[in-house]
Amino acid sequence: MNIGEIAKMAGVSRAAVSRYFNKGYISEEKKEAIQRVVEATGYRPSAQAQTLRTKKTKMIGVILPKITSESIGGMVGGISSVINESDYQMLLANTQNTPVRELEYLSIFNEKQVDGVIFIATVFTKKHLEALNHMKVPVVILGQRLEGYNCYYHNDYQSEYEMTKMFLEKGRKKLGYIGVTLEDKAAGAARYQGFCDALKEYGAEENADNFVIADFTMESGHEKAKELLEKNRNLDGILCATDTIAVGAMLYLKEEKIKIPEEIAMAGNGNSALAKVTSPSLTTISHHYRDCGVLGARKMMDILENKDAEIAEVELDSSQVWHDSFCGE
Repeated sequence: MNIGEIAKMAGVSRAAVSRYFNKGYISEEKKEAIQRVVEATGYRPSAQAQTLRTKKTKMIGVILPKITSESIGGMVGGISSVINESDYQMLLANTQNTPVRELEYLSIFNEKQVDGVIFIATVFTKKHLEALNHMKVPVVILGQRLEGYNCYYHNDYQSEYEMTKMFLEKGRKKLGYIGVTLEDKAAGAARYQGFCDALKEYGAEENADNFVIADFTMESGHEKAKELLEKNRNLDGILCATDTIAVGAMLYLKEEKIKIPEEIAMAGNGNSALAKVTSPSLTTISHHYRDCGVLGARKMMDILENKDAEIAEVELDSSQVWHDSFCGE
């Protein structure tokens, strides 16, 4: 089947059939006639032919650090909810937390394999900035702030600052922190800086040295909790850059017969499902990951429809979620 045969069967012109498939204007009578033929024959226009004609692939590339992360899953869920309502499709690229792979996928998608890229970013090296600067297709960044680009992110600094402040105000004066790589400007650098600045405000800046860096895994949280307590056995509170790390740390404390929260209070970050099912349940910070994905995808749709769309740098709210792993007594 081709457009000419569809036109003949429907009793309309080839131009009418072309407008029908390209969502152009045709009368309801012609639209219904073409629709009947399409349904009867099961005809679908060639995607390759449409790409050659319109120079559009109708594909959105989504670069993400790891598919197993609940926070990333929330963003992807938000993205897909928007894209599924459009005539675009989503192409996922999982980098497995490898910055080099991020660069590879940015390069691949830049060769007009997609119409736009939604980049759930982790780090911005010099090479990342160069790659983004040379992108020929629009880019929307999620999870990190990068001036001059469309980006949707959370105030990781302020949320960790407020959590640390609450620990201190409730009498937890000997704090430790299990963070992630400081190359990650949001989950790494910003959250640790929030921790440090709260300590400084309350005259407890010596606690800033009670700091270790973990991977984004439960196993690493377990290992780094051991390392942290070997540095300072007198801690009465531990804050962690992610819930996953915090749960691993809690497992180590339990193995060492350290009571949570009586001896050491715990807090994570992310408000994951893990936070609710641990024993005791984990105090954490809630971010609007799905909303972040929805807003980013809507912005991409706006850019694709309107090339002159204004740049948007949007900070989303976060909130503390208090559970049993924290006690102010």
